[in-house]
Amino acid sequence: MVVGKKKQKTDTGVRFVGEAQRHPFIHEMKKNYMLYLMCVPALVFMLLFNFIPMPGLWMAFTEYDLLDGIFGSKFVGLKNFEFFFFGTGMGPKTIWNTLYLNFWGLILGLIVPITLAILFNEIQSKPFKKFTQSMMFFPYFVSWVVVGALIYGLFATDVGIVNKVLESLGMDPVRWYAEPQHWKPILIIANVWKWSGYNSIVYLAAMSGFDPTLYEAAKVDGANKIQQIWYLTIPMLKSTAVILTLMSVGRIFFGDFGMIYGIIGNNPVIGNEVAVIDTYVYSSMRSLGYSYSTAIGLFQSVMGLILVTLCNKLAKKINDGEGLF
Repeated sequence: MVVGKKKQKTDTGVRFVGEAQRHPFIHEMKKNYMLYLMCVPALVFMLLFNFIPMPGLWMAFTEYDLLDGIFGSKFVGLKNFEFFFFGTGMGPKTIWNTLYLNFWGLILGLIVPITLAILFNEIQSKPFKKFTQSMMFFPYFVSWVVVGALIYGLFATDVGIVNKVLESLGMDPVRWYAEPQHWKPILIIANVWKWSGYNSIVYLAAMSGFDPTLYEAAKVDGANKIQQIWYLTIPMLKSTAVILTLMSVGRIFFGDFGMIYGIIGNNPVIGNEVAVIDTYVYSSMRSLGYSYSTAIGLFQSVMGLILVTLCNKLAKKINDGEGLF
């Protein structure tokens, strides 16, 4: 009887393996059907709002007319793209501003969160550690409108804290909202301030999975705290840093619309100087039509896809074959 039961179990296992080999997709669906069901709402959302509207990209190659519709409007080829690059002069300027802000945001957004995560990880007092982490995470939830009000309180010409400090030191006040050359660094600092806490929590979560015996062995070998961080912590954070960096690179041609309008508002002096592609798409849609703004948006998406694909291949070479996809 025992032998028969073992044989029955063996036959069942053989049939199970045989089914998996013959129909791997069906086998995977049966095995993890609950996980796939959980993905259905996200897939439906992407289908409705990402893929079904894609035929509207054809507007980028037409002179869109509401009465003629998307596919009935006059075909103009690449004229919308040509006008973006050579027509108004705003195309190259917005591309440069977007890349400039995102490049420094990418660099500082890598260095600052990792530094904060390492410092938080070294705090021994649990209550103080929780308090500091919560305070660093708080800016992520603050609206850009609120951030804009805080920055106005700092840099307002008459009542701003910065000008009051300058006057107390015997220096002339600065007309911050009339001198656009100051605002790119301000926007970069504001962006890093808002996102560093969130990213540092991600790095802290990765550090919580590190093997503590590695640090104990390094301590036995005489490594001090700086050496442990440099030769153990930072190399082990490489995979997480690569993934977050690749996700940021994919959006390097996308400016933060909320940040620009929340901080700058409708100030024409500063707005034209720090205009990014997203704000220009919004303003051009209101003044130059849907076709032109669609062409700019298509350019953003294609460039983002190309960049993230190239950087992903590079990341796999330096990260032992691991990348975003």
